[in-house]
Amino acid sequence: MLVSSVATAFCAHYARPAHGAASQPATAVNFEVPPSACDSHSHIFCDPQRFPFWTGRTYTPGVASVRESLALHRALHMTRLVIVNSLVYGADNSCMLDALRQIGHRARGIALIDDTTSDAELDTLSAAGVCGIRLNFVDLGTPDAAAVRQRFQTAVKRIAGRNWHVQIYSKLAVVEALADEVMKTRIPVVFDHFAGARASLGTGQPGFDILVNLVRAGKAYIKLSAAYRISERSRDYADVAPLAQALISANPERVLWGTDWPHPDSSRVPGRNPTDLAPLLQIDDGQLLNQLPLWAPDARLRRKILVDNPASLYGF
Repeated sequence: MLVSSVATAFCAHYARPAHGAASQPATAVNFEVPPSACDSHSHIFCDPQRFPFWTGRTYTPGVASVRESLALHRALHMTRLVIVNSLVYGADNSCMLDALRQIGHRARGIALIDDTTSDAELDTLSAAGVCGIRLNFVDLGTPDAAAVRQRFQTAVKRIAGRNWHVQIYSKLAVVEALADEVMKTRIPVVFDHFAGARASLGTGQPGFDILVNLVRAGKAYIKLSAAYRISERSRDYADVAPLAQALISANPERVLWGTDWPHPDSSRVPGRNPTDLAPLLQIDDGQLLNQLPLWAPDARLRRKILVDNPASLYGF
């Protein structure tokens, strides 16, 4: 199954509200966001009465609607967005497709597929604005290196000839396991959420140099998304800056930015069952976006990250 892999625990220090409401920015954006800027990583969680969750999910998020997503992106001055289907839906992309229909040409989708997904279904996804598939090597347990490589190879074969890419949610150990495969493939590869690097360990942590080399060689894109997932500094995310700056310096044409809104809490909480509500984390996306000028002080670099790179990869 292409939608598989590794449980993670994170963000115990983030406040979990007693409700499941999706957050909206509490901090105003403090720099000029270029026209046609793109949030390259967001999710939609539909009403479960209309779009049921997968029975094999590891958590149950609150609802995060298209209306709330559009309000968030207006506040961030972003007109384009990429909706990544969540593993809580398994290989059912119906919720994401419904969101793409509502938003229209300003949105693209990243799908989850499995061995039962037909070529006809891939055609339908493509027609709706899907341009990639995601491999999750975090939420269902860590496979060994051979299994990681096999799943990647299978994914590459499934989307061959479609002008799609493979997006990977992983830790740096998976980047190491896949480095040779990524260097060989002609299909674009995207690592999201800083490829699971830990900000507290800095640029010298094992595997980060391999990630930087893949980005430098133009063989991988990196999403500077969900800084809150890798940081120990929730007030200012200052510990993330060296990682972000190293990746941007390596190759600014292979860097993307994303919110990870509405910030699902997939961590394993003692006593919480997969079917219990896991309240959405209350992350300030204005504060997150305001880190970008600190990582990329040059407005031309920010335009590459927010506009040019996503336009090229996602076909806007």
